[in-house]
Amino acid sequence: MTPIACTVGITAYNEAENIGRLLQRVCEQQLSGVAITEIIVVASGCTDGTVAIVAQHAAQDGRIRLVEQAQREGKASALNLIIKQAQEQVIVLCSGDLLPEVDAVSLLVAPFVDDEMGLTACRPQPINNPDTFMGFAAHLLWGLHHHISSESVKAGEMIAFRRVFERIPNKTAVDEASVEPLIRGQGYGLLYVPNALVYNKGPDTISDFLRQRRRIAAGHLELQAETGYAVSTMGGGKILRVLLKQLDKRPKQFVWTWCVVGLEVIGRFLGGRDYKNKRSHTVWEIATTTKQLGDKR
Repeated sequence: MTPIACTVGITAYNEAENIGRLLQRVCEQQLSGVAITEIIVVASGCTDGTVAIVAQHAAQDGRIRLVEQAQREGKASALNLIIKQAQEQVIVLCSGDLLPEVDAVSLLVAPFVDDEMGLTACRPQPINNPDTFMGFAAHLLWGLHHHISSESVKAGEMIAFRRVFERIPNKTAVDEASVEPLIRGQGYGLLYVPNALVYNKGPDTISDFLRQRRRIAAGHLELQAETGYAVSTMGGGKILRVLLKQLDKRPKQFVWTWCVVGLEVIGRFLGGRDYKNKRSHTVWEIATTTKQLGDKR
C-alpha cells in the first residue's frame, strides 16, 4: 500500500533552545504506512539562533525547508504560510516548543487512510514535576483535556489535518481550535489519538499560567462569536463533572486542585474581559517558563 504522505509544519519564535532537538526527533520518526516528504519551519521574527539552527539541519536533511517572517505576526499567520506552501494534503502542525514521541507522527497520520478523516489530535504530556504546585496544575489541566477529548475531540498542541481549506483567520489566538470548525463544517471526522504522545512544558509561575489561560479563554470566546463554534472545553459543567470523577482526595492534592480551579476561573474572567475590550492576543505575550523543555527524550 502506498504510504500516506504528509507535510510537517513547525511554527517557531525564538526556539533556539528547543528547535534542534525537535527537528532531530521529527527526522527520526518511526513511520509505518506514513511518509514525511517535507518539513516546513516558519521562523517568525526570531532574534536568537533559531534560524541558524534550522539552516544547519536543512543542510543535513533535504526535506527541511526554512521560511522566515521578518516580523512576528502570530502563530495563525505562520500556519497559513505552511498551508499555502505545503505540497501534501495531510499536514501535521507542531509548535517549536514541543517534543513528540518517536511514533507520534505515524499515529496521527495513519487514520487518514480513511477519506472521511479530517483531523486527528495528540495527547499532550507535561514534563513538569507533579510534586510542585505548578507542576500539579499542568498535569491536572492536561489530564482533564485527555478525558474530555476522549468524549469530544479538543485539538491541542500537535494536530494533523486534511488541507480542505485555504486559511484560518490571521487574527485568531487559538489556531488549533480554529481548524476544528473548518473541518467539521465540511463533514469530515475528528479523532483523538491518546497514544500519540507529545511532551510539552506547563507554566512554572502563576503569572505565566494566567497569561496563557486568559489568552486561550479570549480566543475561544472570539471563535465562538465569529463562527458559532464552541470547543469542547468551554463548558464549565462538563469540566466540573470530569474533575469530580478524577478528584485526588489526598489532602495536599485536594487543596491544590481547588486552587487551580480558582486560577482557571480568574484566567477565564480576564480572558472574557479582554474579549469584551477587544484586546488582541493574535501576537501573544510569551509565557517564558513554558519554553524550558529541558532534556526530555
